[in-house]
Amino acid sequence: MSIFTGSGVALVTPFKANGEVNYEKLEELIDFHCNNGTDCIVIVGTSGEASTLSHEEHIECIRFAVEKTRHRIPVVAGTGSNCTETAVYLTGEAKKAGVDGVLVVSPYYNKATQKGLVAHFGTIAKSAPDVPVILYNIPGRTGVNILPETAARLVRENKNIVAMKDATGNIPQTMATMRACDGNIDIYSGEDGLITPMMSVGGKGVISVLANVLPRETHEICSRFLEGDAKGSLELQMKYLTLVDLLFSEVNPIPAKAALNMMGMNVGPMRLPLTEMEPEHAEALRKEMVKLGMIK
Repeated sequence: MSIFTGSGVALVTPFKANGEVNYEKLEELIDFHCNNGTDCIVIVGTSGEASTLSHEEHIECIRFAVEKTRHRIPVVAGTGSNCTETAVYLTGEAKKAGVDGVLVVSPYYNKATQKGLVAHFGTIAKSAPDVPVILYNIPGRTGVNILPETAARLVRENKNIVAMKDATGNIPQTMATMRACDGNIDIYSGEDGLITPMMSVGGKGVISVLANVLPRETHEICSRFLEGDAKGSLELQMKYLTLVDLLFSEVNPIPAKAALNMMGMNVGPMRLPLTEMEPEHAEALRKEMVKLGMIK
């Protein structure tokens, strides 16, 4: 059974002006998504600036998300690291917090071999065998691609590796992964511009940046397809393509946070080395949001 189907939000982590995690605002965001159609909260992933959180902050955000979501929708925690031991530790803490699954990114910077990926993900999965694991394949950030045969071996050898967030943008590889895994892996699009195309080849939904600002609409792109309305799903996908492009005009989550702040959500700044959005990019984003009726 899938951890979720539909739209999982890759939730931003709100900060106060002094850089501290804003837990009051985080609770508001969680309620916003639970009340507006989001199908899963994905906490402290890339969009959540996990790489600049301390371990204590990382774990507290996971605990907080589980507590405040109150089982209304599943909670998946980002627990990846380029250090296997650290990923095992974070996964163990997420398990204690009561998450519904973990999202584990490929080890970045190290550039592990495929053999290394098997050992890395296998070690993490075996450390918490009752916690469902979503592999996160995003070669553009990590410099490493989880090949279809590697995914198949991991799924075959670890019963709790159940899904992949696929941000390769390579649908033929996605299809090869599904075939190699013989139907034993759920695929979530990691590209907001490819939600409908990914679902057309068997994807279960998306882990989405777009959902931060348009939760109900992102849910509907997925739900229309799942309900058999592929045309309606595609129409919505096309409607928001320009917005998606602008949300990735600078590295995520810079534009997503800028958009949320334009909407009055007051999620605060990024942590260095991420900086505020360039004025020309911010203006283009603002104009598209006005056009879509998101802001005035």
